[in-house]
Amino acid sequence: MSEPTARGAAGRGGAGRDTTLPDLTGRIALVTGASGLVGGGIAERFAAAGAGVVAHFRHDEKSAHALVARIVDAGGQALSVQADLTRESECQRLVEVAADWRGGLDALVHNAGIQPVQDLADMTADDWRQMYDTNTTSAFSCTRASVPFLAARGGGSIIHIASIEGSQATPGHAHYCASKAALIMFARSAALEYGSYAVRVNTVSPGLIERPGLVDDWPDGVRRWTEAAPLTRLGRPEDIGNACVFLASGAAGWITGTNLVVDGGVSARPTW
Repeated sequence: MSEPTARGAAGRGGAGRDTTLPDLTGRIALVTGASGLVGGGIAERFAAAGAGVVAHFRHDEKSAHALVARIVDAGGQALSVQADLTRESECQRLVEVAADWRGGLDALVHNAGIQPVQDLADMTADDWRQMYDTNTTSAFSCTRASVPFLAARGGGSIIHIASIEGSQATPGHAHYCASKAALIMFARSAALEYGSYAVRVNTVSPGLIERPGLVDDWPDGVRRWTEAAPLTRLGRPEDIGNACVFLASGAAGWITGTNLVVDGGVSARPTW
């Protein structure tokens, strides 16, 4: 079993905080899957709000360390930690490392996940299990591990990154759609059970997020999306990060068990 490893740095604390965001100065947020595009965007928005950020990665150490460097260069505080979240023991260690870093934990943003395209006819039970272990069981393990630390701070916020595909099926994504639908219901159930600890649990469901090369790889899909979206553009990683910062802040203090859809309005479009 691989041991979680950590590498971190500290910048100038609250220097350079984005005043358009809720003030999270002094708080600590753990972001899983932070070496990816969306996870990195989430981590950077928490740092911009003044929070210290623990950036989890599984394989992409280079990107995680580059993320930490960007946050520190901007005046923030960040730590990168490696862990395989399909292993319950590593989820526990990851949360413990995050909480030990600055003496507590205030928010968990569980973004880690996979999204392979695979027809049902070609899918095996192992493929299905891998999807659930990565996207859903890891969320269960990280949630259970983080609650005692959040409660010790008087409460906190858990945010799971789901998808609009958790409520709208897509061909080739049966296992992914099912895993995200399960994640939304898991978060609602956790909200019921952990509310007495002042721990709020919500999901954020992104729509299509812009990435380098996407227009070239899927020109028809991008065109159809922008035509369908009332706000006429793709999402950006910071759009998801901003939603997570809001849910982790005092401004969302009476919000729990909710799925916040961040898709530019595409889900409001009639499908008939």
